[in-house]
Amino acid sequence: MSSDPEFDGVSPLTEAKKSRVLMVGAGGIGCELLKNLVLTGFGETHIVDLDTIDLSNLNRQFLFRQEHIKKSKALVATEAAQKFNPNVKIVPYHANIKDPQFNIEWFSSFRIVFNALDNLEARRHVNKMCLAADVPLIESGTTGFNGQVQVIKKGVTACYDCTAKETPKSFPVCTIRSTPSQPIHCIVWGKSYLLNEIFGTSEDESAFDHTTDADDAKEIEELKRESEALRSIRQSVGTPEFSEALFQKVFNTDIVRLRSMEDMWKSRKPPEPLDYKALMEKASTLDKEAVVEDQQKVWTLEENLIVFNDSLDRLGKRVMESKAAGQDAVITFDKDDEDTLDFVAASANIRSTLFGIDRKSKFDIKQMAGNIIPAIATTNAIVAGLCVLEAFKVLKGQYSQAKEIFLTPFATQRLLGSDKSREPNPACPVCSSFQIRSLVDFSKATLNDFVEDFVKEELGYGEKEFAISTEVGIIYDPDETDNLEKKLSELGIKSDSFLTITDEDDELVNVVVALSESKEPLEDKPVKGIFSSEKKIEIPAKPKQPATETNGAASDSPPLVVSLTKPTDGVTPAKRSHPDSEEGIAKKVKTIAAGADEEGDIVIVDDAPLDAGGSGSGGAIVIDD
Repeated sequence: MSSDPEFDGVSPLTEAKKSRVLMVGAGGIGCELLKNLVLTGFGETHIVDLDTIDLSNLNRQFLFRQEHIKKSKALVATEAAQKFNPNVKIVPYHANIKDPQFNIEWFSSFRIVFNALDNLEARRHVNKMCLAADVPLIESGTTGFNGQVQVIKKGVTACYDCTAKETPKSFPVCTIRSTPSQPIHCIVWGKSYLLNEIFGTSEDESAFDHTTDADDAKEIEELKRESEALRSIRQSVGTPEFSEALFQKVFNTDIVRLRSMEDMWKSRKPPEPLDYKALMEKASTLDKEAVVEDQQKVWTLEENLIVFNDSLDRLGKRVMESKAAGQDAVITFDKDDEDTLDFVAASANIRSTLFGIDRKSKFDIKQMAGNIIPAIATTNAIVAGLCVLEAFKVLKGQYSQAKEIFLTPFATQRLLGSDKSREPNPACPVCSSFQIRSLVDFSKATLNDFVEDFVKEELGYGEKEFAISTEVGIIYDPDETDNLEKKLSELGIKSDSFLTITDEDDELVNVVVALSESKEPLEDKPVKGIFSSEKKIEIPAKPKQPATETNGAASDSPPLVVSLTKPTDGVTPAKRSHPDSEEGIAKKVKTIAAGADEEGDIVIVDDAPLDAGGSGSGGAIVIDD
């Protein structure tokens, strides 16, 4: 008889040996989790991680050694863990999980996906992809001594976005653009504005799109004029003149303009503009390689210019290579991307110098820009072990036994607190939608094909009025029909894009369609649904919102929920109040009717529309806390 632990007489270890699983992230939790997966005997484990090993990782990421610094985490972790169990297969990818190669079809090839990530954006992406591929996800995170594990299964348990994340810190536009006083102001400027304007997603897009204040409105208008100037400089990316043109624009011309606003500097010292050529003469004798490699040192102004130029050269080459390959030349900030991190660090430090603010080392700027919270090795090990225990339940399909587990060592009760998995939130902007997949021949398919053949015919919308949107915005509604004859590819829609169909009568839930490129030409129609059965598709009706009390009267408006707790970074939410627990939610949040802001001790969020994570950005630059 087998000595393996058993569920209903069947060994979960036997199931594990036959399983192909994905682990996203090979850092603190990832090293511990990979060790557990390998020693447990999971037959095939794939690892995706963009990061390289840093000196600061060695105190808790035990698979790495001094000689591994600057090498790929995924590759080194694979080499180290393979020795624990040569009988299992480990496949590493030194890449970003958001890369096109990791599409929905690829996600659907795994039995379980494990998240061992350290940032909100990547977590949300994996959550969305697992829902689209209908693959169970085991989400985990740590914040210092606290940890959390959650099983996510489409239609069965709550997803990662079912609970709104804490409102992030925000800074007024005018502070970031004109009167910075702290290093973080300059870091946000480099990360959210300058990098986006030069290498961002769209030439008509800005990091500062919203305003609720008259002064901020003036700033926005000025920003638009500045953006036009930056776009002309953007055209010279990859040329020898690019670095000097950008430097002179943001560190000289813009600063001279700011100094001309005399009223702004009555109570503070005005910034000092810099001259590129004069500064380059001083920097010409420096060893570029030595400067760039030293992450712990606070660079001098001249050293920051060296890094500024070098990072722009690297980023420019990436843009030109992407254009030559016919791909989107879009670069966004990632704390593990050395090129963007160097650019943001150097830009922020040069700007700090202009305004008399203390400069920071690249190491410190990575912590601040990447919202990194120190991790504890023991916490990572406990959370990784809990991930595997929950994986056994997933392998057996026992989602009713799956738990949300919270590690809270300083709580007055026990070390590990667990609650049964929550049901999906009917108001969740991600998983409450009806999700479906479709095959598309992108060489032929037009928006009209999608509307007529797929939405109206296959999904059964018929004559109902509806709107279709991408992540960028609405591309079709009853009054917006100009795009109908355009191919989907002309609208920026490609394989693994998501389209959202919204019922204009607000009767049906939103439908999210994940598009996959057909490997073979589609004979009848260029858009075809991927359905799991022959049954007619039935879009669920939208659940009715319960009425709430406002000053003694019923109201159909949902209450405004305002957190009174200290914000976290979204890695590990505070232990929730469960319907079956003795503690009520009153200790965590205060609920007031929208507009009833007369009561004291309330943190009022701004009036901008909330995004999928519960964040607004009206009139402010928003960064995760």
